[in-house]
Amino acid sequence: MQTHEIRKRFLDHFIASGHTEVPSAPLVLDDPNLMFVNAGMVPFKPYFLGEQTPPFARATSVQKCVRTLDIEEVGITTRHNTFFQMAGNFSFGDYFKREAIEFAWSLLTSPVADGGYGIDPGRLWPTVYLDDDEAESIWRDEIGVPAERIQRRGRKDNYWSMGVPGPCGPCSEIFYDRGPEYGQEGGPEVDEDRYIEIWNLVFMQNERGEGGAKEDYEILGPLPKRNIDTGMGIERVACILQGVDNVYETDLLKPIIDRAVELTGRAYGAGGETGASDDVKFRVIADHTRTAAMLIGDGVLPGNEGRGYVLRRLLRRIVRSARLLGATGPTMGAFVDTAVDVMAPSYPELAGARERIRTVAVGEEETFAKTLSAGSALFADAAAETKAASSDRISGAAAFTLHDTYGFPIDLTLEMAAEAGLAVDSDGFAELMAQQRKRAKEDANARKTGHADLSVYREFIDAHPTTFVGFDELVSEARVLAVVSAGSRVGRAGAGTEVEIVLDRTPLYAEGGGQLADIGTITTSSGVRVAVSDVQKAGKSVWLHRGVVETGEIAEGDEVIASVDPQWRHGATQGHSGTHMVHAALRQVLGPTATQAGSLNKPGYLRFDFHANGPLSEEQRHEIEEISNGAVEANYPVNTFETGFDEAKAMGAMALFGENYGDVVRVVEIGGPFSMELCGGTHVGTSSQIGPITLIGESSVGSGIRRVEAYVGMDSFRHLSTERALLAGLASSLKVPSAEVPGRVEQLVTRLRDAEREVARLRAEQARAATSDLLDSAQQVAGVDVIGGRIADGLDANELRELAADLRSRARSDKAVVVLFSASPGEDGAADKVPFVIATTPGARDAGVGAGVLVKEIAPLVGGRGGGKPDLAQGAGTDADGISAAMAKITGLLADR
Repeated sequence: MQTHEIRKRFLDHFIASGHTEVPSAPLVLDDPNLMFVNAGMVPFKPYFLGEQTPPFARATSVQKCVRTLDIEEVGITTRHNTFFQMAGNFSFGDYFKREAIEFAWSLLTSPVADGGYGIDPGRLWPTVYLDDDEAESIWRDEIGVPAERIQRRGRKDNYWSMGVPGPCGPCSEIFYDRGPEYGQEGGPEVDEDRYIEIWNLVFMQNERGEGGAKEDYEILGPLPKRNIDTGMGIERVACILQGVDNVYETDLLKPIIDRAVELTGRAYGAGGETGASDDVKFRVIADHTRTAAMLIGDGVLPGNEGRGYVLRRLLRRIVRSARLLGATGPTMGAFVDTAVDVMAPSYPELAGARERIRTVAVGEEETFAKTLSAGSALFADAAAETKAASSDRISGAAAFTLHDTYGFPIDLTLEMAAEAGLAVDSDGFAELMAQQRKRAKEDANARKTGHADLSVYREFIDAHPTTFVGFDELVSEARVLAVVSAGSRVGRAGAGTEVEIVLDRTPLYAEGGGQLADIGTITTSSGVRVAVSDVQKAGKSVWLHRGVVETGEIAEGDEVIASVDPQWRHGATQGHSGTHMVHAALRQVLGPTATQAGSLNKPGYLRFDFHANGPLSEEQRHEIEEISNGAVEANYPVNTFETGFDEAKAMGAMALFGENYGDVVRVVEIGGPFSMELCGGTHVGTSSQIGPITLIGESSVGSGIRRVEAYVGMDSFRHLSTERALLAGLASSLKVPSAEVPGRVEQLVTRLRDAEREVARLRAEQARAATSDLLDSAQQVAGVDVIGGRIADGLDANELRELAADLRSRARSDKAVVVLFSASPGEDGAADKVPFVIATTPGARDAGVGAGVLVKEIAPLVGGRGGGKPDLAQGAGTDADGISAAMAKITGLLADR
């Protein structure tokens, strides 16, 4: 049975029993405790936590999940995936243990012809919590599972919580017996390799307190309503129904492995020590490719921190594994295409995002190829320094720096070290990695601080009380529903108090969709005035007006006037509509892959992040401005309307990747086909009201993502006016017409550069002449000539390096070390600048003298740092008084060899 069919049968089974199907949420949700959605119940947390009342009593879903704490274990174990699909059924105060168990058993064991999975009941082993007699009785007396196949387990295995204070309860897990060829008899208590968990039924009936995530916490008491949360692993059930040994050989991952076999020429499942090692790499490629495709599809981009860093690690592990398997050319495009092909039947949106996903992944592969090239050079330096120090082992610190700082994988370091006849201090590396993982785990735990306390707004969240009228009104009558200060509902607040006010209706826009919140006022006829500086949403249905009571006393029940600052709103609509114009222009110039990756707009300003392989050319920037302003001049009408999500997509409306849209969406259409996007922001009435659009910057904000910034309206005009005044001033100073300023400036720059080069040449000649004396005064130490010292002040590192190379070539001994310092006094009390360079002759290196080693020894004496290769190394410090001590250190090191 194909995985897509397994997924469909699950949903059909629960829909037929009265459950509402809930589509999978994106992998990224606005949850401070989670980097990615990691369990099927995550989208339902507001219902389980009591923050919101669920709109249904029963629900079912197949949720996309990603877990990344043990990335290094992927492929080593054959059950661990970073991405997986968790099928679940949920009850919110409706049914409980008996029905949950019956639903699961029926689907698992019913014949395939009747819509079930047709699994042999004799292979299923339930487990229950230690004191859960009720669950055991249901399994034994009502379902008919023999008592010897029902096992009781402790809190670690069969008691569930979210890891923080909140709902919890005992659970019953269902295990499948794969047979004696997979391990010992005796059920899951004896061997969880033979008996694999396929379904977990959580009976959410209690509330837990503070404490450890697994076992060390207090049960505070029963919940007001008992709930059901279950999770069936789609991939694990696929293993059983497809008759394969592990998840990597199912229909969703094996095609990626097969593609990797084609591209690398190596065999999967070949056996032996080498074959086993290769199999791990094939599984890494398959797992990480699918996960990366799903993450990019939901809007995640490679980066250096957070979610972006996780994605970058996954993509680089794919490239690394492919190269270790023998791939010599690009592979990412082929891997991603295969992943999209196998996942699209269940997630059709992937097919439409194929080119975007491919572009991001291939771009990261190209970037990492450059990293590997640079890392190879850095490894060569580390190997040379190791040999120069008469060692045969690269330090763990050096290997860790290559891995952590430069992204150079440890297995490549090990392989290249072996080729160079060296070993690596693996224990030292492992210790540093363990410290890093500990820090990462502590950081992850630090995020698990519980959940924002929205209980003060609970009654309002359930009632959906705030009507937003700001699309049509800037001033509205309203009634105060709640006054909150310092997290507590206070009922009333006097002058000087910071408050959050809930109104029954409001014209003030709450921050969202890249648009900053409106500012404005809340006033009464009796003289109360609240200055509103921010507006946010709670539970997507309550507008929280944040501000300060300036005069009078605001109280619940007051009839008020809520007003938007009209100048702010006008500028905000210009910025937001201008963002749509720039987006449309970018797609015209760069093509359909230039999709949105984030935005910010406020009065007079916009910034827009988009997917792209490289920077915009000057011609492209000009064309984007031309198209945007052409649409402004065309005075296109701006139309907004609500429709179904599927209907909007069919019309061609652009959606923000990773956003979780409802069934009904708002469409903003500017100029018919020119721009059509799903958007909840405020906009101008016609495009001409945006005013001029001027691009002021374009930059990179991550791999495969660029950012443009622009002014709109009067801010654009002021910017252009300033630029014009600047040009006029230059023209006046240069005494040429404005049109000739660029050419005149270019001439002056050329002359200045020529003059600087001439000055540098003369200074270098003077310094070279001065260094001749250094050859005559060379000091011999243990058979090595030491040439150098402090020479002309004001030289930079490049000049010192040239002088050192020249002196080395003129050394009178085949064993010589050149050591040069320069110094420049800091300005206005700043520290000195002390560049230094060491160069060695081949004979000196053969005698075990390495420049890189010496530089690191002397750098602290001049208050600096340095490094380099055995033949040439350099650094810089801040203490010129330490130069004499540094020279003495050099002679001492040579004498002690």
